[in-house]
Amino acid sequence: MTMAIDQTPLLAVRELRVSFREDKRSTAPGFEAVRGISFDVPANTTVALVGESGSGKSVTSLSILGLLPPENARVAPGSQILYGGRDLLRLPRNELRQLRGRDISMIFQEPMSSLNPVFTVGGQIAEVLRLHLGLSRRQAQVRVLELLNEVGIPDPQAKSRAYPFELSGGQQQRVMIAIAIACNPRLVIADEPTTALDVTIQKQILELLVALQDKHGMSVLFITHDLAVVGEIADRVVVMRSGDIREQGSTDEVFHQPRDPYTRALLKCRPPLAHRPRRLAVIEDFMGAAGAPAEQGDRARGLSGDEAIILEVKDLGKSFYSREGLFGKREFKAVQDVSFKLARGKTLGVVGESGSGKTTVGLTLMRLHQATSGQALFEGRDILAMSRAEFKAYKRRIQIVFQNPYASLNPRFTVGQILSEPMLIHGIGASEAERARLVRDILARVELPEAAYHRYPHEFSGGQRQRIAIARCLTMKPEILICDESVSALDVSVQAQVLNLLQDLQDEFGLSYIFISHDLAVVRYMSDQVMVMNQGQVVELANSDDIYLRPQHPYTQKLLAAVPAADHRLRAALTPKSPPSGPAVAR
Repeated sequence: MTMAIDQTPLLAVRELRVSFREDKRSTAPGFEAVRGISFDVPANTTVALVGESGSGKSVTSLSILGLLPPENARVAPGSQILYGGRDLLRLPRNELRQLRGRDISMIFQEPMSSLNPVFTVGGQIAEVLRLHLGLSRRQAQVRVLELLNEVGIPDPQAKSRAYPFELSGGQQQRVMIAIAIACNPRLVIADEPTTALDVTIQKQILELLVALQDKHGMSVLFITHDLAVVGEIADRVVVMRSGDIREQGSTDEVFHQPRDPYTRALLKCRPPLAHRPRRLAVIEDFMGAAGAPAEQGDRARGLSGDEAIILEVKDLGKSFYSREGLFGKREFKAVQDVSFKLARGKTLGVVGESGSGKTTVGLTLMRLHQATSGQALFEGRDILAMSRAEFKAYKRRIQIVFQNPYASLNPRFTVGQILSEPMLIHGIGASEAERARLVRDILARVELPEAAYHRYPHEFSGGQRQRIAIARCLTMKPEILICDESVSALDVSVQAQVLNLLQDLQDEFGLSYIFISHDLAVVRYMSDQVMVMNQGQVVELANSDDIYLRPQHPYTQKLLAAVPAADHRLRAALTPKSPPSGPAVAR
């Protein structure tokens, strides 16, 4: 006799519709963020919910947990979220509160915003155990140490007494995972849990989630905009855009036989690992009647050795000091003996994990940090030894694009004011009218409408804000542009647009880039030469293809081994090869 197999999913979302009212007092339907979507999360399965910002994926996850803001969010009648035969949308608040944390838990994107800064790590994990499982204080303490050990936190006894700010980003995320699995939930919702992490830490977190899923038999709803990560962890994929589901199926089906143009676009927008197209595809290339764009030739990268050098850095060092004892001080060497040459019109990629010193190098070259030692020769003159008055003229020639345009753009200035202010300071343009004309020309260069001149930063998307930040640099007509993680927070399609823009500007104006990033696929696409940093030092420096195909240093090999590949067949292109005999490429 054959026994029937229970096909009932652990979680079933049916015709979910969520809208938001701009005015809390209005009775109008408002903006519909989720538009009647349906999908299942089977038991012991990882389902990835994929989409760009504004696709509705995070709203969907908050709906499952009943965490939508009640004052302006509205779930339409007929929507259902079924868990264990019960509709979570219609559960009494006390029953839903009991489910949260015990049966269904969540790992949020930013642990420093989710962890309480005034409570110890152990205290926050223990709170979950005592609230949901009724453990005594002593029982909770024992279980806290077990959980910290299970998620790979070193020295659990000491770390349980630490505060969140005393832990690294990866350790903070592990604490969030410990809280999420504390009560052995059946479903964990992970909302962009690896977005802000280095590739090595990201790989560790993904491997940890897989191991915990196998051990505890739980299901995972993994929310992300990065399809490369999806290929590492998911069994099934649900692709969302503008509140709708465009496609869903097994990971293999979606990656290798995508049916929807939007899915194909997402897969093509990310810089490929196996080759370097002249331009990256963007969403609009796939959504028209013509379908996929024609294949382009590859862009040649690398240095021949006879290029003109615009910037030469020699033995750059930067130390930070903290007080130790009553009269002593402790030195932390963030950058040590960093040397490199930047060719005119070329790109130097700088990679490494958090704390490697790559951002400190960029800020020190801009004199936003005072160098402790070394030289930075700009056409033969040491910009680090100049007086403030002398360096003012060089500020026009070397500019920086910061990672976060939300923080680097003045929210009280219009775009016109943001772009014209540096021109006024440096005496560019004979009159206000001429500066306004120059600003409009630059807006056109970065593909922003003329109407942007009178608007404020908050009226733009993240990608548009980054274009404004780039435009502000262009007002100075710089020769060197330092890009500090300038595309890391962007969706893959917006990232492709910004990378294309940067390449167009380099082609047109002959700009030299120092491109700082932890995203190794992006660095390979953009860079002629790559410098690998670890603990403040350069461990390897070579042409980009040599670094990626023939890495010499064990640390470089470790970084490349952690690169997620959306198509696993491409991983062979980045598998570290055995270094040839002869001198190392490292410094």
